[in-house]
Amino acid sequence: MDLRQLEYFVAVAEEANFTRAADRVHITQSGVSAQIRQFERELGADLFDRSARMVRLTAAGAAALPHARTALAAAQAIRTACDEVNGLVRGKLRIGMVTGCTITPLFDALASFHRRHPRIEITLAEDNSEVLVENVRAGHADLALVAVAGGLPDGLESLTVLSEGLVAAVAPGHDLAERESVPLRRLTAYPLICLPVGTGIRGVLDQACAAAGVRPTVALQATAPGAVLDLAARGLGVAILSASMTAEVAGLRSVPIEDVELPAMLALVWRKGESAVLRALLPHCRRAFAA
Repeated sequence: MDLRQLEYFVAVAEEANFTRAADRVHITQSGVSAQIRQFERELGADLFDRSARMVRLTAAGAAALPHARTALAAAQAIRTACDEVNGLVRGKLRIGMVTGCTITPLFDALASFHRRHPRIEITLAEDNSEVLVENVRAGHADLALVAVAGGLPDGLESLTVLSEGLVAAVAPGHDLAERESVPLRRLTAYPLICLPVGTGIRGVLDQACAAAGVRPTVALQATAPGAVLDLAARGLGVAILSASMTAEVAGLRSVPIEDVELPAMLALVWRKGESAVLRALLPHCRRAFAA
């Protein structure tokens, strides 16, 4: 058995429901169920009666529950003692995030970190990627989620979480809707709807256009990808975003853009020689983004 199984067992026992327990520990319901089944096999006893609508503890589960809580409390006491030595009981963690970018693994990482270190004050601020990178370099932010064009910032540690090409998203009936791909030069003949300057996707587009010697007509821009897509769905222009941003949008057709070699990248960046607080956060980030 391990502490994760004990945590899931206590969560299901207290919530009396696998779905609510999964929400509480921030993993899937199937993941919680699988860990509980493995725990039961290791113990050689069923811990829950699953026959009723509400999950109930068996006699074995009721006997195990106080010991599981004691074990988790002891583990937390060990972490607290180590945190006190490492300076993690109190402190601040300053996070930056590119404007309009809702990346839930980052939120999952912060939530997991907060549960482990509840006295650490976390602040989160949005800005464009160029400002965020400079804030990290200057020590005004400990960690930032930034969107960059083609390469990672020099002089900083980083974790790439996404790297993909650009697509054009158009409404049904648009001239480009039935194409398998579109050359960059042809694309720039249409009014474009883009993210602002300072975002990775806009940087990729601007650099590609400069290299090809073409000048795009940016008719509209918005800080949120959803707003860019909404404008395109109303026939106001061609939305320029990354492939994953348009993958599940109903009513729009995504067309890959030719002649754009630079990827749009999303990455976490931080200074070398990070603080004890940041060292404690990074494993939560790696687990959240790996999932």
